[in-house]
Amino acid sequence: MAIYDSKSSVSKERVNRIYSDLDLDFTRNPVTSDIVKLNDVDSVKRSVKNLIQTNHYERPFHPEIGSGVRGILFEPMTPLTAHILTRKIEDVIENFEPRARLTNVIAYPNLDRNAYEVSVEFYIVNMPTELVDLTLFLERLR
Repeated sequence: MAIYDSKSSVSKERVNRIYSDLDLDFTRNPVTSDIVKLNDVDSVKRSVKNLIQTNHYERPFHPEIGSGVRGILFEPMTPLTAHILTRKIEDVIENFEPRARLTNVIAYPNLDRNAYEVSVEFYIVNMPTELVDLTLFLERLR
């Protein structure tokens, strides 16, 4: 019976999900007056950006979610610091964003502005043929 039950519950068709999130800018849809909904690529890009900018203990009931990037931005700009920044971003995306398959993260130090330009490349799970490039400019704020 257990073998029969497990075989009957497995679906042979591939499930195609549409990822959606709320737009955190709270822009209003001009037709329905609701908050605009982000779909697929925009939704995953927003989630990755939020994960990178989140510190530990910022999310209620989930102190483990966070990257710790803000603390690194106050360190001297060296190649080692850029590598640590890259590793922290890779770790947070691999651990907490199951919709993204990370391929590359590069942090370019901008010495004149005392900031980093971070390029994150990943594939979305349901769209394995489309490479998504997210570029962020991380600078320290007081």
